[in-house]
Amino acid sequence: MNSRERVLAAVGHREPDRVPIDFGATRQTGIMASAYHRLKERLGIQSETYVFDLYQMLAEVERSVRERMHADAVALFFRRVAFGIPNRGKKPWRLNDGTPVLVSAAFEPEIDERGDCYIRSAAGERIAQMPAGGYYFDSLETGPGAAHADPGRWSIPPLPEDELRFLEEQARFWREETDYAIIGEMPQVELFSGLGKGGFSDWMVTLMTEENYVRELYEKAIEGMTANFDLYYEAVGNRLDIVKFNDDLGMQTGEFAHPDLLRSLVLPYYKKYIDHIKKRDSRLKVFQHCCGSIFNILGSLIEIGVDIINPVQTSAANMEPRRLKDTFGGKVCFWGGGIETQHTLPFGTPGEVVAQAAERVEIFKPGGGFVFAAVHNIQSRSPPENILAAFDTAY
Repeated sequence: MNSRERVLAAVGHREPDRVPIDFGATRQTGIMASAYHRLKERLGIQSETYVFDLYQMLAEVERSVRERMHADAVALFFRRVAFGIPNRGKKPWRLNDGTPVLVSAAFEPEIDERGDCYIRSAAGERIAQMPAGGYYFDSLETGPGAAHADPGRWSIPPLPEDELRFLEEQARFWREETDYAIIGEMPQVELFSGLGKGGFSDWMVTLMTEENYVRELYEKAIEGMTANFDLYYEAVGNRLDIVKFNDDLGMQTGEFAHPDLLRSLVLPYYKKYIDHIKKRDSRLKVFQHCCGSIFNILGSLIEIGVDIINPVQTSAANMEPRRLKDTFGGKVCFWGGGIETQHTLPFGTPGEVVAQAAERVEIFKPGGGFVFAAVHNIQSRSPPENILAAFDTAY
């Protein structure tokens, strides 16, 4: 089997020749630049590390590393991955731990007297902050739900032409020059978590007390999301295998809201979105990134058309691997859950990493429905020997 065949077999609940692997394909299965730099040093790969996602400080995974880590999937990214900063041109920079990297030539952070690092919008407003000594940027923007935007005046802007041509170029290369499975990272807003950023508590109150307003805002969001999906699909065509969207519905201890509220108020709008995607191309598999403890709503996500769930946060409540497989195996593909990034990968021994990765393969592999990936992005302090141990065990 080639990589694309392997991934599609697993997603289709057929057991492939080996477990497919995702190493750095998406912005939620990626690797932070400092960990990536050390991994390359361990492998004897001498090249500069480019930070393509300034929000999460994720590295662009190079072909030599992708092949060494046995990866089977790639994703299409926008030129402006984070904070409206285009990935255009490169210049040297250093992460807070001293790691030398390259960043976009358009990245012009502002550093104050305390060492905090800020990004400003084109309008001059501070929209992101990395505290002194920090690993990531935190968004300072306020979502339309938190800001209680007027749905009649708020809308999702259409994808610009330069982004569409950038996507088209990537899709053509990956399909014509490689055999990887191709994931499209969708242009969307996160109906639950994203609309409320910058004022999440207020947004939670709005969800509970202003149902008509929320539904009006959701209708406007879905209108823009489906229109942008059409533009996206017209640019990349049938080169896509998987479409991916994000919305975190869970936290460490349970769902963010009562499952009944999510089922009645949030998921019907995602069903509209998924129905639109699958009506346009029934081949496409739908991948949802959804952090946290989501056991009590996973069945409902499957019912609305989600084919793939990620990151499979097995350290969260009710998310024990065997329980997930026994309950939802054959109904959804688990894309992730291969090795825990909160504890085992950064702080365990190589032996502990091997044991956990082997156990996860044993649980999730039978009958397909599993793509090995870390539980969310590989963090900065993850030792290269642990990263190699995890992915070599899966291979």
